[in-house]
Amino acid sequence: MKVVAINGSPRKGGNTEIMIRKVFEPLEKAGIETELIQVGGKSIRGCTACRKCGEMQNQTCIQKDDPVNEIAAKVFAADGIILGSPTYFTDVTSEMKAIIDRVGYIAYTGGGLLRHKVGAAVVAVRRGGAIHVFDTMNHFFQISQMFIVGSTYWNMCYGMHKGDVNQDEEGMANMVDIGESMALLLGKLENV
Repeated sequence: MKVVAINGSPRKGGNTEIMIRKVFEPLEKAGIETELIQVGGKSIRGCTACRKCGEMQNQTCIQKDDPVNEIAAKVFAADGIILGSPTYFTDVTSEMKAIIDRVGYIAYTGGGLLRHKVGAAVVAVRRGGAIHVFDTMNHFFQISQMFIVGSTYWNMCYGMHKGDVNQDEEGMANMVDIGESMALLLGKLENV
């Protein structure tokens, strides 16, 4: 089994990555392979609504000048997907939105390529707006017919500077719980 996490933060090693890696700990302990994909800070174009992915039916986007097709292939091959984003003006980063739109449309027009996979969203926030970010990523999971993993509270941690999320004890405990819950659900689905 494998879980792929997409880090929408442009800050490599920042709060969003720290949170994702905390979710990874119980997954790895359960023997589940993990991979972190850094998209924040890369040049990723948004969807142009050309609908070529639906015409081609090859699980790719017609745009070939960025890493979206490589990311899409990893997402489609994974059993679980974690989306992580910091809060930018009360929403996901532009890179994360481009991934959601393009990978989501490829999956949708490809006949439900994400159906029955397991998803979890994590949000880094300085102060406010995290719920909207959380909703954006969960809407991606819902329209894709995925199973969403929750926790004991909203999947967010507070912090502005790199490493600040480590001071949010409740938030980081939620990250561990998300990983444990995701591992449990993946294990149950594997036996279905």
